[in-house]
Amino acid sequence: MKILKVDHIGIAVSSIEEVKKLYSDILGLTHLGSETVAEQKVTTAFFPVGDTEVELLESTSPDGPIGKYIEAKGQGVQHIAFRVDNIENALEELKAKGIRLIDEKPRKGAGGAKIAFLHPKSTFGVLVELSER
Repeated sequence: MKILKVDHIGIAVSSIEEVKKLYSDILGLTHLGSETVAEQKVTTAFFPVGDTEVELLESTSPDGPIGKYIEAKGQGVQHIAFRVDNIENALEELKAKGIRLIDEKPRKGAGGAKIAFLHPKSTFGVLVELSER
């Protein structure tokens, strides 16, 4: 497995419209646009910072993963994503090393990326996402 870079940092928010004012108007970052990923019950908004991005995540349903996260922990950093060169190989390698996977196979993420999550119980409490673009 080869990690190429930090792809993005995911931040769970109650309202993208409200929070994007901080990132665009106050911090001066460019909003690349928003996208709804229906399968994950989430709307995302990306703000590039150098060669990585900040991803705002707003739940489209209270029973979605982000809605449940905010209910339990409030708004804030929800995950860190690493870009890998081959997500299928990375998942196989991590599973062989005893890492618990949330996703055994990649799924579709925002921007057409293939993504998969590692279970926080195997990563010292951090939700780690793998991303291949």
